[in-house]
Amino acid sequence: MAVPHIRDYQGKRIHMIGIGGSSMSGLAQMLLEKGYRISGSDNLETYATRHLRDDLHIPVTIGHRAENVHGADLVVYTIAILPDNPERVELERLGLPSIERATLLGQLMEGYPTAIGVCGAHGKTTTTSMLSQVLMECGMDPSIHIGGSLDFIGGSTRIGKSGTFVAEACEFNASFLHLRPTVAVVLNIDADHLDFYRDIDHIQETFGKFLALLPQSGVAIGNGDDARIMRLFETLQCRRLTFGIDKPCDYMPLNLTYDEFGHASFDFGFRGQPLGHISLEVPGSFQVYNALAALACAHSQQADMAMACHAMNEFKGAHRRFEHTATIQGVKLYHDYGHNPTEMRNVLSVAKLQPHNRLWAVMQPHTYSRVKRLFNDYLTCTQAADITLVTDIYAAREKDPGDIKAGQIVDGMRAHGVNAVLTPTFDDTERYLRAHWQPGDLVLTMGCGNINQLNDQIAEHGQQK
Repeated sequence: MAVPHIRDYQGKRIHMIGIGGSSMSGLAQMLLEKGYRISGSDNLETYATRHLRDDLHIPVTIGHRAENVHGADLVVYTIAILPDNPERVELERLGLPSIERATLLGQLMEGYPTAIGVCGAHGKTTTTSMLSQVLMECGMDPSIHIGGSLDFIGGSTRIGKSGTFVAEACEFNASFLHLRPTVAVVLNIDADHLDFYRDIDHIQETFGKFLALLPQSGVAIGNGDDARIMRLFETLQCRRLTFGIDKPCDYMPLNLTYDEFGHASFDFGFRGQPLGHISLEVPGSFQVYNALAALACAHSQQADMAMACHAMNEFKGAHRRFEHTATIQGVKLYHDYGHNPTEMRNVLSVAKLQPHNRLWAVMQPHTYSRVKRLFNDYLTCTQAADITLVTDIYAAREKDPGDIKAGQIVDGMRAHGVNAVLTPTFDDTERYLRAHWQPGDLVLTMGCGNINQLNDQIAEHGQQK
């Protein structure tokens, strides 16, 4: 059976299951701008669903029900929407055409002479955001799809008038294989999504398949400090460019320094020659890699590098990436999307550099399968914090297997000398924080589930005790 194509449904009703997701909400806006009629459903009311309903006037239903798909011409769903979802069951019963989110993104990118896919285990959203801002400031007018929200473009998507499309290319469930990139930016390869991948070698193999999608006239831009990426680059026939810090690469930071808060300054160098000076406003050594990747891609597309470097220096960050959300009772609240041990350890290294009394890490473990596969790494990833609070595991698309609980993480953390406390719900967590925090403390919530709503909840309750 042929896969439906979005171009054949121009002006018709597209129903999106899971429309509140960062990628899906952006795609909904993009389709709306292109003249499609959109409806959607999600299991939670969020800022995204309210924005779609109140500002864009898209009918959004909270709760998945069979009747939501009635009257739809095409249904789009995310990989997190399982086959037993009542709306997917109903669309099958009715024989409605349907496609998965990644397929839709790939179809929307078709026809663009320059299709840039930014992939990697960590840093995709920030790097795609950096690149988007740089290309826009350079007057290159790209179309954009980011798996997050960037104030500079007013959300997660933008329809430009040039032949360039920039997209965050996610490796979860190998969804990036639905794209047809002409430029691939590969940030890193690390163990994650082990509910889908067999092991790290399987992950590397799948990244190799993504790179193999490049035409011979395409460009591969990769982290030269990542041995797995370099092994994949050896097999490519297209143009290859590298960026890095530790090993000789095409693009490197010259005269790299950091201030006391972790902000990097360096000269952006191409094969030893400086192209401009960079002073990042987003802290962390990992942001140097992200900036190098974005600038390398811009340079490969003949961007004006003086303007590109100026744009990079103006970059303030994407939402949910070490984002300061509020200051309550003299306590600074931050949130970060980091949801595996590597990302949590990285962002805590940045938080540690900020002025603070005590550093609180609030972790929402994400999916049972990830916690089970990376269990030992979770036990030490918050060692930089003074106190760690752990909420219940966020199931996302999974069902509770019954053999892994957040309390086991807390017990293991304590055995490794981490001052950890189990606070299962957001109410439990807020009560514990308010009972124990002190002015000057810094609280960092971490996770890619709904843990950001804890920050909102605390801010709504304000200065009360």
